[in-house]
Formats: sequence, structure tokens, C-alpha cells
Amino acid sequence: MGVQTDSLLRYRPWRGTPRGPLWGAAAVARVAVRLLAGRRLFWGLAALGLMVFFFFFYAQYLFVWIKTFTDETVRFAGVPVAVADLSKFLGRVNLDGSVHTFGNYVWFQGYILVIVLALAGSVLVGNDFAHGSLPFYLSKPIARRHYLLGKVLAVGAVVNLFTTLPAVVLWVQAGLLFDWHTYYVDNFHLLVGILGYGLLLTVTLGLLTVATAVWVRRTVPMVMAWVGPFVLLRMIAEWVVDGLKYDPRWRLIDLWNDLYLCGLWCLGADPRTIRPPAQPDVWEAALVVAGVCGGCLLYLRRRVQAVEIVQ
Repeated sequence: MGVQTDSLLRYRPWRGTPRGPLWGAAAVARVAVRLLAGRRLFWGLAALGLMVFFFFFYAQYLFVWIKTFTDETVRFAGVPVAVADLSKFLGRVNLDGSVHTFGNYVWFQGYILVIVLALAGSVLVGNDFAHGSLPFYLSKPIARRHYLLGKVLAVGAVVNLFTTLPAVVLWVQAGLLFDWHTYYVDNFHLLVGILGYGLLLTVTLGLLTVATAVWVRRTVPMVMAWVGPFVLLRMIAEWVVDGLKYDPRWRLIDLWNDLYLCGLWCLGADPRTIRPPAQPDVWEAALVVAGVCGGCLLYLRRRVQAVEIVQ
């Protein structure tokens, strides 16, 4: 018995295959995603995001279905609806598998995504600073940049789960509904644009989420902090541009609109088809997005370097 206890207390070296620090970043991301998946609120918000996806998913079926009707009216739940009015509504939402189908999906999904990222930031990053877990991570053979990369990858997984992956499914569905012999070939650039849009959201929202979580740390203050750039500034921009008829560059203060413009550029949209019509140039929106990412990187570098490491 004494020998068995002795062997248990004795140091046991690592017998696995040593890997580089980038695998440490992947491990940080994996643990962070598991931690977020254990929250019931996350799954409740995911269900809301799934409702937005199902709206676009079934609306594309509806768009194809009404095109086969010759009658003037159809009945939904016993209520007669004019086919012309229904076609006009679906055409306004752009449910024909075109550029704006995917741009509109990401735009509407952003309302739920902002709330999810506010929760994710406080759970994944804020708690590390609030409870002193960050020195534990940094005491491992990984650098500060690997810790930040792992957290950004975790946020990026959430972003792509809500936006990129469903948009790819909508692209596949559109090809099955609208003459798949030519749709996939003629619109392959849309798939590349969806992936580019997802990468843009991953980098920008990942850095912004981590930086905001390091700053405020708690869920409720983080939600209030995100109300500013994503809700309040949007209302101010719409009031100044649409109401007072000022220069469209005032929309640059709306970060989500800047990401939307850059995403439509990735999708190859014609600037004349963007709604609302009074918009700044794409390169101006890209400069704002790059400035936000650069500011977040500088802030995170300063805050993380201030943490003492116990080797």
C-alpha cells in the first residue's frame, strides 16, 4: 500500500507528443467554447438566431412556389393574400439567391449576434481578469498573443455559427431551387464572398469583443457598452443622414453598417443597389473597420502585458 501511494505522489512526466504554442491557442479556444456552450442563455439566443435562419430558408421556398401560381390570390391560414403583394414583399427582402439575400441575412442576424457576443465576452474573457485566471494561462508555455488568438478564435466560432455557416446553407439551397446546373457555376463568387464576409466579421468582432470584455468584464456593463456602437450610433447616423440630409459619411459612425458595406464588397454587390441609398464609399468604411481593429490590438497588448506571470 505504501508503494502504491508513493507512485501516485511521484511526479509523472507528460507522455504525449509535444506540440507548438499554436496548439495551445486552439486549446484555449476549445475550452472557451465549451464554457460558453454550458450556458442556457446561449442556447436560448441560438434558438432566436435559428428562427432568423428558418425565415430565410423557408422564404426562399415560398419565393419559388408563388412564381408557379397563376391565380391572383392564395390563402395562408384561411386569409386570402394577393400573389402580387407577396411577390413584391419577398422581392424587397431579396430572396432570390442573389448578393443581397446573404447580405440581408447577416444584417438581420446581427441583432441577435450582438447580444450573444456580449454574453460570450464576459464569460470567455472577462472572467479571466475578474477571477485572476489569466496568470494561469500565461504561466504555460504560450505567449500572450497565443492567449488572445485562442479567445478570438472562440468568438469567431460563435460568429461563424450564427452567420457564415447558415449563409453557406442558404447558398446551397438557392442552387437546388434555382436551376442548380448554372447557379453554382455562375454564383461561385458568392460562396467566396460569404467566406470573406465571415472572416471579416471574425477578425473585427473577435477583437472588439475581447477588448470590450477586458475593459468592462461583466455581462450587464458589456451589454450597455455594446449598445453605443451598435444601437445608439446607428440611430444617430440614421437621424443625421436620413432626417437632416447631412453628408452620407456620417454613417461611418455605425460600425455594423461599415461591416455591412465591406461584406457586400466581398460579395460583389453593385454600390447602386445598396439600401438605404445614401452610403459612404466602401474604402472609407474599410478604413474605419481597420482603425477599430488596430485600436483593439493596441489596447489588448497594453492590458495583457500588464499582467504578471508566475512561471
